[in-house]
Amino acid sequence: MNRVCSIFYQLTELFPRSEFRRAVEAHRAERHARGFSCWAQFLAMLFCQLAQAQSLREISNGLACSEGKLRHLGLESAPKRSTLAYANQHRPWQLYQTLFEQLYEKCRSEFDQARRQGRLRGRRFRFRNPLVSLDASIIYLVEKAFDWADYHRGKGAIKLHLALDHQGFLPRLAVISQANEPEVNVARRWKFPRGTVLLCDKGYVDYRWYDRLTAEGVFFVTRERSKAAVEVLERRKPVGERVLADEVIRLGAQRNRMKAPLRRIVLEPPSADRPITLLTNHFEWDAETVAELYRQRWEIEQFFRTLKQNLRVKTFVGTSANAVLIQVWTALIALLLLRFMMLRAQYHWSLSNLIALLRMQLFVYRDLWEWLNEPFRPPPPLAPAAEQLSFAWP
Repeated sequence: MNRVCSIFYQLTELFPRSEFRRAVEAHRAERHARGFSCWAQFLAMLFCQLAQAQSLREISNGLACSEGKLRHLGLESAPKRSTLAYANQHRPWQLYQTLFEQLYEKCRSEFDQARRQGRLRGRRFRFRNPLVSLDASIIYLVEKAFDWADYHRGKGAIKLHLALDHQGFLPRLAVISQANEPEVNVARRWKFPRGTVLLCDKGYVDYRWYDRLTAEGVFFVTRERSKAAVEVLERRKPVGERVLADEVIRLGAQRNRMKAPLRRIVLEPPSADRPITLLTNHFEWDAETVAELYRQRWEIEQFFRTLKQNLRVKTFVGTSANAVLIQVWTALIALLLLRFMMLRAQYHWSLSNLIALLRMQLFVYRDLWEWLNEPFRPPPPLAPAAEQLSFAWP
C-alpha cells in the first residue's frame, strides 16, 4: 500500500524547515507577514516554475485545484493572487539567493557521492583542475511594464551573470544586474580557489584582473580582442595539426600594461573563418588541451538556453524589480532541483523530458525516487478496494 506523500512534498524535503526558518529570520522576511508565510510564498513560486504557470491566476488556481493535498505541504489553502503579488513586491529577494546557495551545496555533495559510486553516465570532459565557465545573458523585458529596467532605445532588460561549475554543470555563482552592467565588473567581485581554470570570452578582458588571477594561482583561457597591443617575448615551436603559432607575449601598452606574461595560441579555424587566437596564463598545457578547454565553454551557453526554454524567465508574474528577482532566483533553484534529481536517478533523463513529466506528477502520491528510476512503471495501489469504500453495498 502506498504510504508516501506527493512528489511535490518530497521535493520540498530538500529544504529543511529549520534551515528555511533560520534564513527567513536572517533576512527579516516575515516582519509584516499578516498570516501569509514565506514558506507559502516559496512553495507558490516553486510551483510556478515546476508546473509552468504563466500568471498569478494560474498559480493560485493550480494550487486551489489540489486543495486537499496542500495541508501536508504546510499550506492551509491556496494563496490569493493579491496576497502573492504583494509578497513578491515587498519581501526581500535575498532570501531566495540564500536558498539557492544552500541547495547548491547539497547538489555538489550529491555529485561527489555519485562520482565515488560510479553512477555518472555519459561522456564528460575529464580534467584534473576545477573548471568554471563565466558568462552573462540578457533577459529582455517590456519597458512599459518594467520601467525600472531601461536598457536601450525603448527596450527593458536585466542581465544574469553566472559561474558554471563543470562538476555536474551546476550554477555555482549568480548575480542579477542591470542589463548595461559589464560582465567583468561582476567577475572582479568573485573569488575562486587556487588551481581553478576559468573559461571566458572577450567580454571579460581586463588586464589588471588577469594579473590578479595569476597572482592568486587561478588559471584562465579566453579569446584575444582584435587590435590588442601585444609584445611578443618568445616564439615557441607549434605542436599540433591545427596550431599555427604558440607564443609568450605581454599585453597592453604604456599605463595599461600587464605585469605577468601570457601565452598566445593561434589555431586554424575549422571553416574559412579567421584564425582563433586564445590566451592563457598556463604555460605547460599543450595547445590542443587549451583549445579543448575553450571548447568546453559552450556548456554555459547551453545552460542559458536550457534555462530560458524550460523555466519561467521570459514571462513574469510581477512587474516590480523585487518580483522579477524572486522569480529568476526561483528558476535557478528549480534548475538545481532538477539537476539533483538527475544525479540521483538511475534512469537516463534529459532535462526537458524531466520537466515535462514532472509537472504532470507534482501532486501524485508515489515515491519520488522510485518514479525517477522507473518513470513508466505503474504506481502501487493506494489501498485494498474494501478499505477505500466508505460504505458497503447491499
